[in-house]
Amino acid sequence: MSKTQNTSKTMSKEMKSIIEHAHALVNATSGEMDNRVKSARAALMERLESAKNEYGEIEDRLIEKIQAADEFIHVKPYYAIGGTFITGLFMGWIMSRK
Repeated sequence: MSKTQNTSKTMSKEMKSIIEHAHALVNATSGEMDNRVKSARAALMERLESAKNEYGEIEDRLIEKIQAADEFIHVKPYYAIGGTFITGLFMGWIMSRK
């Protein structure tokens, strides 16, 4: 579970970094007076805010699903082992066919 949390934290930091860079780009073009630049800035700001909200919601749902899967594996480890084994056999069978 800690590996998953570390991966989630790394992805979260990367996404926040991307959003910060996009904000920096918008701020760098704030002195431009061209109408096309202004409309592009407005559209980018709108999409950045939308992306922030969607990313937060997706991250929350993903963490909930990961915790539920982790709990299920701890409660019923043999189901997880059996399911993994059957999935591996099925994938091996599919991949061996040509």
